[in-house]
Amino acid sequence: MRIASVVATGGLVLGAAVACGEAPEENNSAGSGETKYTACMVTDVGGIDDKSFNASAWKGLEDAKAENDNIEVKYTASKAEADYEVNLTGYVNQKCDFILAVGGLMGDATSKIAKANPNQQFGIVDAKVPETNVYPMQFDTAQAGFLAGYLAAGMSQSGTVGTYGGLKIPPVTIFMDGYADGVAHYNTAKSKSVKVVGWNKETQNGSFTNDFVKQDEGKKVSDALVAQGADIIMPVAGGAGLGTTGAAQASGGKYNTIWVDVDGCESTPNCPAIITTVVKNIPGAVKEAVLKAAGGEQLEVNPGYLGTLANEGVSIAPYHDFDSKVPAELKSEVDKLKADISAGTVKVTSAAQPK
Repeated sequence: MRIASVVATGGLVLGAAVACGEAPEENNSAGSGETKYTACMVTDVGGIDDKSFNASAWKGLEDAKAENDNIEVKYTASKAEADYEVNLTGYVNQKCDFILAVGGLMGDATSKIAKANPNQQFGIVDAKVPETNVYPMQFDTAQAGFLAGYLAAGMSQSGTVGTYGGLKIPPVTIFMDGYADGVAHYNTAKSKSVKVVGWNKETQNGSFTNDFVKQDEGKKVSDALVAQGADIIMPVAGGAGLGTTGAAQASGGKYNTIWVDVDGCESTPNCPAIITTVVKNIPGAVKEAVLKAAGGEQLEVNPGYLGTLANEGVSIAPYHDFDSKVPAELKSEVDKLKADISAGTVKVTSAAQPK
């Protein structure tokens, strides 16, 4: 992912940014007045309509603009990892005031470009880098994943639940760790033996699509988990997970799903097959950061932003179509667990938790 230095290839970078395609005009949601504060976002390869973390980050920028009409927002979509440095540098050259990188995979590229441009303000979702001009927004999704795992164990009819990821990286496996621990907590509390397929927390091995886009890959992985008996599956694979939610809906209730990042009943067409969502409040974190920066406030990179159950940076979404199907007792237990985790009386741990 590391290419030749930006300084040495400045002309090439500019040319590449043009070749890569500037964000289409409709992606620029404000006018071009000279006094505008510009917040510019580079998506990960999942694209702006991934129904997941890229879409969430863009909503945060649009929410900031809605609150302060002096803010102009735009984005450029990365088609491949090789685009990260090019797209970030393109926005440096355009003199954007705030440049947002979305996703843990963009960490190295953001670090490199930020180091080369120390006076430029950057932000990044799902990563923390050494440079003090990059404001990190991270989320302890193991906490909300724990609630989802407990819920899945309580809702499973087969006694087997599953999860899989897009890539084996910390912002993905943290969900899976929490989910597996939530199932284990349910088993301990209820003297049950609900099994998790697709992820082993102890060995840190499991099932992955190696992709955040291809829905057929998501369906292929979840089909294998269903074949192992799973009747509830949590994909942590961005848009690839839509292959699972779509197939679950088509199965007529044979199995159901738990979505991640942004409420699946609001972002996908598959609400009838989604019990709940492990939500990351990316829109809130991004909106707050941009509004502060636009207001001239210094963004403190240490510690940056960490979303937890206690500060509502992570949560589980309403049960929507499943509201009448989740037993009242199970709902109460999940609520109690949320309070206990928030208070620190129940500890949730993951090797992937933000440091």
